[in-house]
Amino acid sequence: MISVLIESRNQEAELAHTLSALVSGAVEGLVSDVIVLEHGANEGVERVADAAGCRFLRSWNLPDVIAEARGNWILVLEPGARPLSGWVEAVSEHIALEERAARFSLSRRHRRSLWKRLFSRPCALEVGVLMPKAMAVEKASSAGDSPFLLARRQVTRRLSCEIIPAWAMLRA
Repeated sequence: MISVLIESRNQEAELAHTLSALVSGAVEGLVSDVIVLEHGANEGVERVADAAGCRFLRSWNLPDVIAEARGNWILVLEPGARPLSGWVEAVSEHIALEERAARFSLSRRHRRSLWKRLFSRPCALEVGVLMPKAMAVEKASSAGDSPFLLARRQVTRRLSCEIIPAWAMLRA
């Protein structure tokens, strides 16, 4: 089972899209809990998280949050990112057979322009990161309190399923 960790900054619409994509994983019994970390003062994110049955935190210590997560694996996503169909099977297979971290494949339909690929650095969480809980706790203790830092400098395996990155929602 996996725990999903999402850090938000007043991104209620983006959070709602991501949570809707995770429903299939919850129905299949793969997603045990979702933890939403919020920086802003907007009540909307809290309402969205509460309606979806997520744990909601405004202040946190990341190693403690990860240690208290129910799942044995941690999936860190940006608000607005949406795993595409087949993600439940791909993640289930990975956690059954592997012990190392993984990332989704970037959706073929949502590529950055050549200019942006050449001259800007993509977000470390553009394709999410899935890692064993023990590895996440270890990285969190040295990374600080941002889940984005968990994804940096991470050697990962590429999952066969695709994800629509969060930036694609802003463009639509």
